[in-house]
Amino acid sequence: MENFLNKLNKTNLQKKIPLILTLIFLFFVFIPLLRSSSFFFTVSYGKIAIVTRFGKIVRTAEPGLNFKIPFIEQPVFYSTQKLVYETSESPSQSLSDYRDNPVDSTTQDGQQVSIRYSVRFQIDPKKIIWVAENLGSESLIVERLVKTETRSVVRNVAREFKAQDLYTGDVFKFQEKLQKILAKKFAENGLILDEILIRQLKFSPDYVSAVEQKQIEKEKVKAEEYRAEQEKYIKEQKITRAEGEAKAQELLRQSIDPLVLQKMAIEKWDGRLPTYMGSQSVPFINIK
Repeated sequence: MENFLNKLNKTNLQKKIPLILTLIFLFFVFIPLLRSSSFFFTVSYGKIAIVTRFGKIVRTAEPGLNFKIPFIEQPVFYSTQKLVYETSESPSQSLSDYRDNPVDSTTQDGQQVSIRYSVRFQIDPKKIIWVAENLGSESLIVERLVKTETRSVVRNVAREFKAQDLYTGDVFKFQEKLQKILAKKFAENGLILDEILIRQLKFSPDYVSAVEQKQIEKEKVKAEEYRAEQEKYIKEQKITRAEGEAKAQELLRQSIDPLVLQKMAIEKWDGRLPTYMGSQSVPFINIK
């Protein structure tokens, strides 16, 4: 009986060895997997993620630690912070999130103009699934919407303004119109337009030279007009002064008695008589 039990236990142990080995294998394989990123992923602040399962969007993931099914689900990250798309002559030196070359256009009166601008925007977190399904990844959003729409609208709206108006400071009206049009287009596509800023409008050297020369001539005309006004004012002053002095003399003459005048003359006389005298009597002495 004892031998039979020993044989039975030995047989059961032999049958359990594969199971034990399997459990040990699974322990050493799955524990690292559980501890690895295959089951978890982190969403940083200022970002949001959509989780796809075999290519289909199944949910969104907020900032923090999130769970996913290994090898089946994948997160795709989007920034919810404000991003900047900028056009400049040296895109490689720009510190913006997305960089591009300037937009070339013409004004209403046919002048060539190169436009440099910045667009500050963000993805609406509430519409992230729609944005992902219709526009794609963050870089595709910029390429398909931000870049395409802003460059087209900037080019077309510039044609509504005269070069003189844009060159001499009507940029704010230009900028306000762009803001109004683009804000609507962005909102329709799940983006929030914060602001579009016109950084520089660059015209051809010939046009700039012509405008500067025209301004110089205008300043010369203003200077001549100013000098003419000054001379007119000085002349009027002299006339007014002369008229005032003449009037004063007339009033003085009418108000002073002849005897007083004779007395004043005697006071100023040095006592010498003229060398030659005509029929006149001695000065100031009226003999009667």
